[in-house]
Amino acid sequence: QVQLVESGGGLVQPGGSLRLSCVASGFTLDDYAIGWFRQAPGKDREGVSCISSSDGTTYYTDSVKGRFTVSINNAKNTTSLRMNSLKPEDTGVYYCAVPVATFGASCPEAPIKEYEYDFWGQGTQVTVSS
Repeated sequence: QVQLVESGGGLVQPGGSLRLSCVASGFTLDDYAIGWFRQAPGKDREGVSCISSSDGTTYYTDSVKGRFTVSINNAKNTTSLRMNSLKPEDTGVYYCAVPVATFGASCPEAPIKEYEYDFWGQGTQVTVSS
């Protein structure tokens, strides 16, 4: 079965850290780039980060630069998003996604655009609150 499964979300206090994981099954991650998105209640889904499996190039939206780190472990077919110094505005459902096939193993050109991704995980909830 071809799928992406996120995990690692939860409730954390402001200033805390979480590590999200996205495990791919049914296909090989090293043939694709992986994007991370989030959706806060009542808001549109926002692109957070992307990592190219071709060369490890990463991209981050401005609001998370210096706090979030994306990585990929091709041996485990997993990508991770390490989130430090979390803020209440980081609250939302976090998704990993694969870009449409034309992009191959490279991230689409920044900024991250939702419509360029066509295969999604089910999401994991992150809540930053005291």
